[in-house]
Amino acid sequence: MKTDINKVRNIGISAHIDSGKTTLTERILFYTQRIHAIHDVKGKDGVGATMDSMELEKERGITIASAATFCEWKKHEINIIDTPGHVDFTIEVERSLRVLDGAILVLCSVGGVQSQSITVDQQMKRYKVPCVAFINKCDRSGANPFKVINQLRDKLGHNAVAMQIPIGLEEKLEGVVDLIEMKAIYFDGDNGEILRKEDIPENLAAEAAEKREALLESASMFSDELMEAILEEGEISADLIIDAVRKGTLLREITPVYMGSAYKNKGVQPLLDAVNNILPCPSEIENQALDLDNEEEPVVLSSSIDDPIVALAFKLEEGQYGQLTYIRVYQGALKKGDTVVNVRTGRKIKIGRLARMHAAQMEDIEMVPAGYIGALFGVDCASGDTFVHPDINLTMTSMFVPEPVISLAIVPVDKKSEVNISKALSRFTKEDPTFTTYVSDETGDTIISGMGELHLEVYVERMRREYKAEVETGKPRVAYRETITQRAEFNYTHKKQTGGSGQYGRIAGFIEPFSEGDFEFENKITGGSIPTQYISSCEKGFQSCLKKGPKMEFPVTGVKIQINDGASHSVDSSEMAFQAAARGAFMEGYLKAKPVIHEPIMKVVVETPTEFQGGVMGSLNQRRGIIVGTQDEGAICVVEAQVPLSEMFGYSTNLRSLTQGKAQFTMEFLTYRQVPQSIAEEIVKAAAEEKKK
Repeated sequence: MKTDINKVRNIGISAHIDSGKTTLTERILFYTQRIHAIHDVKGKDGVGATMDSMELEKERGITIASAATFCEWKKHEINIIDTPGHVDFTIEVERSLRVLDGAILVLCSVGGVQSQSITVDQQMKRYKVPCVAFINKCDRSGANPFKVINQLRDKLGHNAVAMQIPIGLEEKLEGVVDLIEMKAIYFDGDNGEILRKEDIPENLAAEAAEKREALLESASMFSDELMEAILEEGEISADLIIDAVRKGTLLREITPVYMGSAYKNKGVQPLLDAVNNILPCPSEIENQALDLDNEEEPVVLSSSIDDPIVALAFKLEEGQYGQLTYIRVYQGALKKGDTVVNVRTGRKIKIGRLARMHAAQMEDIEMVPAGYIGALFGVDCASGDTFVHPDINLTMTSMFVPEPVISLAIVPVDKKSEVNISKALSRFTKEDPTFTTYVSDETGDTIISGMGELHLEVYVERMRREYKAEVETGKPRVAYRETITQRAEFNYTHKKQTGGSGQYGRIAGFIEPFSEGDFEFENKITGGSIPTQYISSCEKGFQSCLKKGPKMEFPVTGVKIQINDGASHSVDSSEMAFQAAARGAFMEGYLKAKPVIHEPIMKVVVETPTEFQGGVMGSLNQRRGIIVGTQDEGAICVVEAQVPLSEMFGYSTNLRSLTQGKAQFTMEFLTYRQVPQSIAEEIVKAAAEEKKK
């Protein structure tokens, strides 16, 4: 396989929900002759888009897992990763951007810059990914690409420059004017595959000249030659302009904007030309690894195939042949039969089968050179692992993984489902770092946690479909605690006489609230009233009462116990007797110390467009939230609040409907606080009813 790294492009297509990413990918695959018929995302033909290979994706018409494919356009090889738009699948976007060199930011000509476009843009910033923008859906009523270009400038701070202007808009969209060559391009044929270049229509000539002026002005900042050519007022070659725009784009200081309608087959081929001409090849992007032998000193990787191999596993999939691992090779070349080391585990791995993916189909290949994306079979690893040559010890920087914000209890319906659930959970947690699972010590339920209700809903649905595991989901349980509010004395004697040696132990002291931890035991016994060998039994007895509190059987936290007196019997005292005495003493003191229930309080941060600020603050107040502060960041307002976890269920759905889906929130555990009396009574009532069952 001949390789020319300058002719390789690794690009992602990312955008807000429903901006048309998957439809655009489908058209790109058609024009590059990877597929020979076009299918729609919510297709009436029942086939669905090529890139949405999961059943669920076809039904809902959304992308859940990012899919990888490659195609060729004008002798350039383009690896494309289609990413999801929903905030619940953020990790899919993160892991894709981690391995891409450039991106196409798709925006809807009507919706413009929406909340998820902002999130995606922040992710691109984090990984310094250069991008070109494509304003899609110019055929829809209300389309206004220049309004979107202004939003790119105002909301995202991009130096957005139009490379084209549309010929007609809404249902009159006919084609685009190329501002570099100053030609009108029309898309003929059944599927817009024939490009026809004409002179610019007279009614657009003035606008085209004005927009070209603006383009030259922005581009000339990055090229002295272009600046000179403009000043001399001579002929300006297309290559000169493209070179200047490319320099600016690679520095992320200029964002070229293309427009069209993927659904109506207009404007896709010029966008592909832009990918070839403007976005970077792998050797133009500086990739760093950390040297583990040298205090994680950053090392710049070369993109030469003769250097030792460094590759990153960025995504796992369960295929029909076992685990499929997507890898991006940064340096060197991965060949069949090579031995590499997984840096995280230190294990050596022999490379068996290598493949190149086209959504759900694959082609076998002999090697994956630097700058390319490929797939391995049957290699046991986790998402984000680095593979290197045995002689070096480098690791790629890991991905940013956000904390899960919502949990659900799941219960298998029958024995068979129980086995299948554990298989499903072990696979999903390996594939998706934002999906976690554990068994609750307190309730014995299996709890799954993720990025949002849609995220968990999709996984529960996948368990049913892919693993035939029937599960019932319970309302997530809140982990309450109980504690005491005042000091109380105890003086308890444990006495049992049943023929033979009896049991005897007396313990006196006090119990009081303790703010520095869960439990502290203090021994103030003097004069040996309790022999030293029994002191640890007393502590053990007290500790055994902490797991289930006498009030509501919730775990007890924040108590300090001091013993200062007692009595023992030379024959009847034993470790058992003092443990029992401690349990009795705990009960006696605890119930006198006015116990209360505590609940987990979450720190909730909501980012919302300013016009919804009042509604968002009202919704948090209704949920017993305390607003800690608000700050305006341009068009976005950030509200920080402290809200009890028990009130946060269903909040993401509520927030979406309140803000037209434009706000998002994060939540993390903050502290435990006392439950208000009225709520405490409800908890007691609910627990009593559950016991009756």
